[in-house]
Amino acid sequence: MKQINVAMVAHDNKKAEMIEWVKTHQDKFKTFNLFGTGTTGRLIEEAIGQKVHRYLSGPLGGDQQIGAAISQGEINMLIFFWDPLESLPHDPDIKALLRLAAVWNIPLACTVSSADLMIHSTLLQDTSYEIKQPDYSQYTSRKTPAEQS
Repeated sequence: MKQINVAMVAHDNKKAEMIEWVKTHQDKFKTFNLFGTGTTGRLIEEAIGQKVHRYLSGPLGGDQQIGAAISQGEINMLIFFWDPLESLPHDPDIKALLRLAAVWNIPLACTVSSADLMIHSTLLQDTSYEIKQPDYSQYTSRKTPAEQS
């Protein structure tokens, strides 16, 4: 991976966990470009003193902004500490963000242990490693049902 652009998102009940995790790994983040949703980004910036490009708060569209950045190839890693025990009004946005991470094949961590494994991967130091971008040309060039009749 040449340039590592990490988006970090945490639901309210997971923000303290995210901040503690980020503090533990702040030396790793010095070489990364950091992105985050509103409050999470601000808290990370305050906790480690590193600039975080902040999007809107998740419920106000920040999850969708990060999803768009993933689709445009601007984000190549997502750490999203989501709360599996709480239903949130913006659940469709959350599902869309997780889906886009899968669609564009970017590394995704949703727990402290998966984030630990991802952040300590030797592939992060391997500048020749490239995330394999899926080829959706057949999908984008297909005929829709309206075109087939």
